Amino acid sequence: MIKNDNRFDVAVIGAGVIGCAVARELTRFTGSVLVLEREGDVCEGTSKANSAIIHGGFDAKPGTLKAKFNVLGNSMMDRISEELDVPFSRIGALVACLSEDDLPKLEELKARGEENGVEGLVILSREEALRLEPGLSDGVYAALFCPSSGIVCPFELTLGFAENAARNGADFRFSHEATAIRREGDGFEITAGGEEFFARAVVNCAGVFADRVRGTVAERDYRITPRRGEYMLLDKRAGNTVSHTVFGVPSKFGKGVLVTPTVHGNLMVGPTAEDIPDPEDTATTAAGLAKVRTMSALTVRGIPYKQVITSFAGLRAHGDAHDFVIREDAEIKGFFEAACIESPGLSSAPAIASHVAKMVKERLALSERADFDPIRRGIPKVASMSDADRARLIKERPEYGQIICRCETVSEGEILDAIRRPLGARTLDGVKRRTRAGMGRCQAGFCSPKVIAILSRELGVPYGEVKKNG
Repeated sequence: MIKNDNRFDVAVIGAGVIGCAVARELTRFTGSVLVLEREGDVCEGTSKANSAIIHGGFDAKPGTLKAKFNVLGNSMMDRISEELDVPFSRIGALVACLSEDDLPKLEELKARGEENGVEGLVILSREEALRLEPGLSDGVYAALFCPSSGIVCPFELTLGFAENAARNGADFRFSHEATAIRREGDGFEITAGGEEFFARAVVNCAGVFADRVRGTVAERDYRITPRRGEYMLLDKRAGNTVSHTVFGVPSKFGKGVLVTPTVHGNLMVGPTAEDIPDPEDTATTAAGLAKVRTMSALTVRGIPYKQVITSFAGLRAHGDAHDFVIREDAEIKGFFEAACIESPGLSSAPAIASHVAKMVKERLALSERADFDPIRRGIPKVASMSDADRARLIKERPEYGQIICRCETVSEGEILDAIRRPLGARTLDGVKRRTRAGMGRCQAGFCSPKVIAILSRELGVPYGEVKKNG
C-alpha cells in the first residue's frame, strides 16, 4: 500500500540541471511534483563537471533537437539568470582555425548557425581576431566569432532551478535511486530508496543512467555511452589569459578543447572526449591532461599551467542517435523522457524544461497557477559586495564578518545560509557548490576543518560523520 504522501501527479527522475529545470517548470501548473535523485544532493552528476558554457548554437546540425533547444535556451538565459540570481555573462566565443585549408569548416559552422537562427556570426581574419582576443596563438589563421555565447555557473544554475522548484512546492527525495517503474492503472508505481511511490506521469531525466531507467518500464530503444571529458582549472591570476571562450574547429567527438574564463574569474581548459564503459568513472588521467595542454596550445598561447589549482573529469550522456531524446513514449502514455542530454545540454536546459512541462500539462490536463513565484535569491556574497553593503550586512548578521575560506572570501554567514536554505547543504561538497568555500587556490586545505565543524553543529551529527559528498 503506497502512503498518501508518496502519491504525486508527476515524478521527475534525476536532479541534475535538466531534472531541476523540468521540476521548476512543472510547478507553474497545478499538480504535485516529486523529484527522485540517487545521490545525496542536486548537481552531483554531469551538471557539476562541464564547460559552464552557454553555447550560441552554431555547431548543432540544423533540424536536430540540439539545434532547436540550444538556440531557444540561449535566448532565455538573460531572463533565467535574473530570476534565479545566477551569474551569467555573454562574453562571446571564437572558433579558431589553423590554416587556410580549414577555412571552409568555419564557413560551414557559420552557415549552420545562420540556419539555426544564431545572429551576429562573422568570420574574422587573423588580424581582426587578434584585436578581439590578443592571446590567440601564432598558428591561428582565422576565427568564427559568435557574440551570443556566454558563461554561467552550472552549480548555481542547477541550484537556482531546484530551490525555486522547492519553494513552489516540489518535493525532493535524495538517496532515492529509481530501480523499478511499473505501469499501474492510470499511472506508474516507482520503487526508489526502499520506498514505493505513485505518479500519474514520469519524466526521465537521469543523465548517463537514463537508458537504464527506461529499461525498467519499456524496451530500450536508445543506448547511452558515457563520454568522459577531463579539465584543468587555473587560479584567478590566470583568469585574464583570454576574455572570450576560444574553441578549436570541432571534431566528431564534439567541440574540442576550449579555453575560457569562468564567471568567478578563473581560467578553465578542456575537455577531452573519451568513450568509456563505466557511468561513474570520473578519474583524470595523465594522458588526458597532457592532451588538454597540447590541444589548447594550438589556439591560445602562454597559458600559465603552473597556476593549475585542480583538475577534474565529467561524463556526458552520449546517445547512439547523436541527438537529444525528448518525447512522450508512443506506447506508454504518461512516460516522458529528456535523455541523451550531452552538450549543449546546459545551454538547452531552460527550453527543454519548458517544452517537457507543457507536454506533461497537456497529458494530465493541468492548469496554470496564479501563485507561481519565479524569483529565487542566492546567498549574499561578501566577496563581491561594496564596503558599505558588507558593513551593513555584518551589522545585521555578525556571522557574515567571520571569514572561513580566505581564498574565496567566504564567510560563516554564507555557509550557514547554504545549510539552512531550501534543499540545504549536507556535505562539504554541498557547501562548496553553494558558496565556493574550498574552490580557491588551496582547494579546501585550510577551511575544511572549520566547514566540517559548522556542518557538525548545524546538522547535529558527530564531527567524524560529516561527509565530503554522497
